[in-house]
This record gives sequence, C-alpha cells and structure tokens, in this order.
Amino acid sequence: MAVVRILSYLLFIFFAGLSSASAAVLSSTNIPLDSPVYSYLEKLAGFGLITSDIKGIKPFSKAEAARLLLEAEQRLGGTEDIFARQLVTRIRELMPREVALRQFPDKKVPFFDYNPISSLRLRYVYLDGAPRNYERPVHDPGNDGVFGIGSGLRPKNPYPSPVLQRGSEGAPLSENNNGAVYRDGHNGELRWAVEGYVSDKASGLLEPVIQYSRTDSDVSLKLNRGYLKLGGKWLELEGGKDENWLGLGYRGSITLGNNAENFNSIKISSPEPFTVPYVGAVKYALIGSRFENTITDGVERQPWFYALKLSVKPIDNVEIGFNLGRQVGGPGVKNGIGDTLRGLIGGTSSDNSNGLAGFEARYRIPWLANTELYGEFSGEDTASFWPIVESYLAGFYIPRLTADGRNDLRFEFFQGNQILYTNGTFPEGYLYKNLPIGHSQGGATQDFFTRYSHWFDTRNNLALEYIYTTRGMVGRVRVNSSGQYDPNGVMQSVERKHAGRAVWSLPFYGDSDAKFVYGVEKIDNFNLESGAERTNQLFMVELRYRY
Repeated sequence: MAVVRILSYLLFIFFAGLSSASAAVLSSTNIPLDSPVYSYLEKLAGFGLITSDIKGIKPFSKAEAARLLLEAEQRLGGTEDIFARQLVTRIRELMPREVALRQFPDKKVPFFDYNPISSLRLRYVYLDGAPRNYERPVHDPGNDGVFGIGSGLRPKNPYPSPVLQRGSEGAPLSENNNGAVYRDGHNGELRWAVEGYVSDKASGLLEPVIQYSRTDSDVSLKLNRGYLKLGGKWLELEGGKDENWLGLGYRGSITLGNNAENFNSIKISSPEPFTVPYVGAVKYALIGSRFENTITDGVERQPWFYALKLSVKPIDNVEIGFNLGRQVGGPGVKNGIGDTLRGLIGGTSSDNSNGLAGFEARYRIPWLANTELYGEFSGEDTASFWPIVESYLAGFYIPRLTADGRNDLRFEFFQGNQILYTNGTFPEGYLYKNLPIGHSQGGATQDFFTRYSHWFDTRNNLALEYIYTTRGMVGRVRVNSSGQYDPNGVMQSVERKHAGRAVWSLPFYGDSDAKFVYGVEKIDNFNLESGAERTNQLFMVELRYRY
C-alpha cells in the first residue's frame, strides 16, 4: 500500500500548490501520441525555432504545445522559410483555444465550454498474417556486472530451470497502438474524442473506440482514453484512463509506452517545464495504477504499478532523464513495509516487487543542422543497489537532411536483455493484457529501425521505414515440439525479421487528413522454430479529423 500513501501525500501537496498557483495556469487535454503535432514541433526544433522542448515525457498537453508554438513564432522574425511558417499555421489551426489563451492571458475564459467532436479517427485495416508469440523458456546466466563491465552482482547461473518469457506481439506491423489487436482479414476501428473545460483550471476528455473484426464477427466498444485534469503548468492532477510514454525513443520505450491498452491511473505531473536554480528546466511525472487480476501457472497476482519520470535540461541542447517503473504488492506476495523497501533498494528473493529503472540523455547539435543523438540505459531489478539485467536504446534524428527541412532521417537501435520483462514474483511479467507495457519487441531482442521521410508540404508527408529484428539470439535452450524446455529436445533457433513500411499522409477535405500504410515482413524461424517461415502483410487506410 506504499503507492497509496505516496499518492495521498502528493494529493495534499497538489491542492496546497494549486491554491497558490498563478493565474497563468492553463488546464488542457493531451495530444494523442500518434498525432502529427509531435512531428511538427520536431521540425520547428530542427529549424532552431524551439529550444525549450523536453521530449522524454509524453503526451504533451495542448497548453505545452501552444507554449512551444509561441516560442517558435517569436523566433521566426523576418525569415522567409515557407515550410516553417506552414508548420506554425497548422499547429495554430489544431489548438486555437490554447494558443489564444497563452497569447492573451487576460482574455475572458468561459466558465464552462465543450467540444462534442474535438478529434476523430476512422481506420480500416486488412491484415494477412499472424503475430509472433513471445512465450518461450530462456536461460538466465546471472553473474551480472554494471554497464556491461565486471561480474558477480548475482550468482552465476542462479536458476536451475529456464525463465519463462511471456506475452505477444499483438498485431504484426502495428505496434504502439493502445493495445488494439487486429485479426487476420478485415478490421475496422472508430475513435472520437469529446472535450470539456471548466474555466482555465479544469479539463476533461472522453475517447471511446469501436473495433470490428470480420474474421470472428466481433464488435467491441470500450473507452480508449477518458480522464479529468486539474491545474497545469508545474502542477497538474490527472485521473482516469490515458496513454503515457516515458522515454526518448521513437519506435519504443523501455519503461512505459503506449504499446499495451491504456490503464486506469492517477498522475501528478508538470505538463510544462519549470526552472530550478542551479539545475535548469525540469519536468516530472508520477503515475499510480493497479493492473488486472491474473492467474498464471495457477498463481494469482494483481500488483500495484507506479512509474516515475524526471527530466532535466541544464542547458538548451542537453536533456537528461531518469525512468522508473515498478510492479509491487497485491495478492500472493508479501505486503509489509519492509518487503516493499527491500524491493526499492535492492533485488532480493524476499522482496515483493518487479522494477525497471534507467537513465537517458539527448544532445542536440546546433552546428549539424540540429541533429539529435539520444540513448537510454535500463536495468531490470537491482543488486546491491546497482541496476542489473541491462537493456539499451540509442538513436539519432536528422531533422534537416536537406537545408529546406523537407527531408529527415532517423535511426534507432534497441537491445532487450534475455530476461527483460520477466519476473519470478510476478510470473506474467511486465505485461498488461498480454502485451509489453514497454518496448513492443520484448526481451532477447535486437531491433534496428530506420525511417526516412519527405515533406511535400505540412500535411503531405511520405515516409519509408525499414526494420531488421533478431529474437532469441541469447538465452537459447533445448525445447520439445510444444516449445517447452526439454534437455533432450532441439535447440531453439534464432528468429530473424526483415520488414518494410510505407506511410503516406495527405490532406483529404478541410480539417481532415488521410493516411495510407502498406507494410510487409518476412520472418525466418518464426517463433524460434527452425525452418518455419512467415510473410505478413498489412494495408491500412485512415481518415483523421483535427487529430
């Protein structure tokens, strides 16, 4: 129950801080993580027009996007760059309320206001394929060091039997999609959002989603996002169901992303950065939740979950972050204060938690067309305080591959430890409804991602992606025909995947845009089975309104 106590203290701090907050506080709803607004802001930063952006905590609130937009406008000056001005104009069109209230803080705000269709997304997906199954026995060698150096933080080969990885890919070629799983054949999906505001101090959003699969003639209706928010600026309270992304990665985040279904949570955060003397600009987020009840291998679990993120910019071109995600307590484990504290300061056989923690950094190089380098180190659990079971993410982003800014290039690498997202205390692992809540590719994985895009104009963009993924290259064991550990069975094979996607976004009518996606992937040794080959294809058509 430590999470409940922490949140109680923070609620007290929140209301105390809210009572003394300035009139400049502007509550606003969050921008969906797959909105093109993030690309627009990245482009403006690539032109050198935005330098105060902190990218390690998402989603951005609309008020934060408006703040960044006004920063870019102030720096446009007499520049004649048409593309940058188009980007500024488009962001203004998508969030007129927040831009107006940020630009004219003395403007009278209606006590109550709402928008019955603030955004809408209609999607058709045809899938010819099957998802990869992440469930497999994997050898844990132990004998860990720190940062790949040294050894002995854990005993060598600590477990006599392999560790079990669990989970699923969900749907091929469609990762980071709020847990939406498309079936083989025809699929349809409709999401629409309703926004409401109470003055400038409170806001709320409801986004139901209807999903249809022709394969099993199934129609489902559920809430994708739905939350209430109080406050803003440096102190905001949010309660409900929402997506979160803690990390600098584009294709994935090790600690927490939007790959799995959004879960109910309470979040205290600073949607806008604030300045701390001798430290720099700071943003933070603390998220508390509880996962669903599961029974895995006859073991019942329903852990509490909390995540903490702190991001700091000591200077304009450097961002440093700390990530923490932890499952703790619930039925079937010890729930005493001592058990919880042991899990916080060091991984032991007697604690009641499963956690990931890591550090990240981003450096923007002004003299190299504002190219960005970024990386993250993450440890699953700790030993003698040190993080162990190491995973890595690193990449670069060139926002102006050409001087006009209409071409950009990104490369990202991810390496997941062989026992990433597994745990003995919580047999289901670091999952929510069978999908990793962190990086979509799971453990024992190397993933290389390359994306090139060309902007014909602000709303007309063509992107080409190439992905090469290997899975099971470490921790291999012998298995029987059912994939279960068998010392007399055959050795697991290494799964290799080559994938390509083309994504074309273009204006459709008025404030509506269309998006076309075609992806194809070739998988050798599908699900680590020697000689098994699989080709998956996905075709997607999407219409978006003010998204």
